[in-house]
Amino acid sequence: MTAPRVSRSHDVVVVGGGHNGLVAAAYLARAGRSVLVLERLDHTGGAAVSTRPFPGVDARLSRYSYLVSLLPRKILRDLELDVRLRARAVSSYTPVERDGRPAGLLVGGDEGRTRESFARLTGSDREYGAWRRFHAMTGQVARSVFPTLTEPLPTRAELRRRVGDEDAWRTLFEEPLGVAIEERFADDLVRGVVLTDGLIGTFADAHDPGLRQNRCFLYHVIGGGTGAWDVPVGGMGAVTDALAGAARSAGAVLATGHEAVRIDTDGHTAEVTFRSEAGERVAAARHVLVNASPHELAALTGAAPPPPAEGAQLKVNMVLTRLPALRDPGTDPREAFAGTFHIAEGYGQLAAAHAEASAGRPPTAPPSEIYCHSLTDPGILGPGARGLHTLTLFGLHTPARLFAHDHDRVREELLAATLAQLDAHLAEPLADCLATDADGRPCIEARSPLDLERDLRLPGGNIFHRDLSWPHAQDGTGRWGVETPHPNVLLCGAGAVRGGGVSGIPGHNAAMAVLEADRG
Repeated sequence: MTAPRVSRSHDVVVVGGGHNGLVAAAYLARAGRSVLVLERLDHTGGAAVSTRPFPGVDARLSRYSYLVSLLPRKILRDLELDVRLRARAVSSYTPVERDGRPAGLLVGGDEGRTRESFARLTGSDREYGAWRRFHAMTGQVARSVFPTLTEPLPTRAELRRRVGDEDAWRTLFEEPLGVAIEERFADDLVRGVVLTDGLIGTFADAHDPGLRQNRCFLYHVIGGGTGAWDVPVGGMGAVTDALAGAARSAGAVLATGHEAVRIDTDGHTAEVTFRSEAGERVAAARHVLVNASPHELAALTGAAPPPPAEGAQLKVNMVLTRLPALRDPGTDPREAFAGTFHIAEGYGQLAAAHAEASAGRPPTAPPSEIYCHSLTDPGILGPGARGLHTLTLFGLHTPARLFAHDHDRVREELLAATLAQLDAHLAEPLADCLATDADGRPCIEARSPLDLERDLRLPGGNIFHRDLSWPHAQDGTGRWGVETPHPNVLLCGAGAVRGGGVSGIPGHNAAMAVLEADRG
């Protein structure tokens, strides 16, 4: 493959070729702007990539991010992307032991089955009724809030008016999420399943007064106006490959192996210094979009760094020869693993794990959730891997601080403890189901927050780059939520307002801000 030709002057330079940078590049190139994307790695996609991590195993795994909810259909239509998202037949399954017997809560399939599962677990229809009312409320909020994410930022008062439900506003925007959960639900397991959406990649307690859990919960239940989490057909790499193709076909230059090291600007024009195999060079531009963290933006512009960020997840990828049998005899593994399989995520268990990690100790019973991509999209398996299955595990309450000393030992001990929690609900050990690679090693890999910081430059391994923000204007957030102290330098990564997750929203909004500025 020949290296791209990098000219010295462009309308826009995008620093970072992750999915948001590619969205911005595609929009701007289609609008007639000359666009250069500088990507440090030898490939585009950032954290939204698919790889074959196990030698000799033809399974294309979404290695870091893995499901899609927040990507607006508007972006797919505007950029004419050939991206297919497939719904999961089951939303979630949560195993538990009740009265000495294995049981579980299955959500999805159809309303009747979900209601029956709640009744078997709790002995009445009360929790199911509370579940339906709560999710009707979040659905109403989703339909009101999601369309605003690709518009100029509403004020807090404007967003409140759009939500139009004071009880919903208080529940999600003003009081700790734990208050609402404890008011509405009585069963510990049901409470925990609800809370987990507020803890994905976010280290917080249900009653955190800073409401980090509320902001995380909001972004996890508003996607597409429904809150559904879909499987990208072909894996996450298929999404970013389509975005890269759209940007290139519109005329953007994607320069991989080109690392930006400095941005100089007078507010009207900017120069981006970058390094590649050809040495150090400079690209001039009217606008610079930074598809990297606020920490990276500060380093590039010579500004004071923002407050430290910290991730709190353990990401584990696996390939299995078969799905393990469950101790719960009433649930088919093909259904249980098709949705989100919750492990050690009862309300009390989540609180205990958070307390242990806050005290600097790895959780004794680490909470996690798992899903099997290959059940919904077997096309990620090549001819030599037919019949195998992939499992993706996302562990909670494992903040970066736990790995600061003796990283590898802590990671392996946490992995073992996490898998032990899963094994407690299986009729056979997971280890017996793992495939082996070409070298005879089990197909399992674990990534801590510090691994993500090293591999992807996520500050502290934080998958959102920093704490998620409310999707409304606040002091200094600007018109689109992508603005920085420099008028012609914009933040278009997950750390922007309304960033986080695989959404393309910050990329879209940065592109709109550039086009608006050009119109004067």
